[in-house]
Amino acid sequence: MTNELVFNRDYDAAQVFVMKVFPQDVTTVWKFFTRAELLDQWWAPRPWKCETSNLDVTEGGKWIYAMVGPEGEKHFAGANYHEINWHRSFDWTDYFMDQNGEIDHNLPEVKWLFGFTGVEEGTKLTINIHFADSSEMTQLLEMGFEQGFTAGLNQLEELLNQTDSRQ
Repeated sequence: MTNELVFNRDYDAAQVFVMKVFPQDVTTVWKFFTRAELLDQWWAPRPWKCETSNLDVTEGGKWIYAMVGPEGEKHFAGANYHEINWHRSFDWTDYFMDQNGEIDHNLPEVKWLFGFTGVEEGTKLTINIHFADSSEMTQLLEMGFEQGFTAGLNQLEELLNQTDSRQ
């Protein structure tokens, strides 16, 4: 199994499938998805930064954050957690919002399912991203979602490798 990133688009099903293998164990990779101080280090593609204002990784909990650009501009977003199986999987619905926390209904709300599987090479991360329809999927892809999320996952890989070298 390779650690190359897989990013598949299925317009008929209005979904994206992402898969990447990290050489670290599931517990280590899981932490980078469930702790604000670690998420903030990789979720936004450089030169952007992620700033979490609230992270409650519980069923019914929320993650509220801003993507902060190099000029200080902020784009606000959130995710509502649904089912969580610690160190195995979680799902959320994410959305864009304004600075007051009002959901921006001009942009899609998207359902994500994250899976963490221990494999011989470390951890296989799978992400299934489900859109209401292909037009919403196209809208997000045209906003640069694939490039931004790919950059973020590459930053995660760098951080995980740095974590390994410090141990």
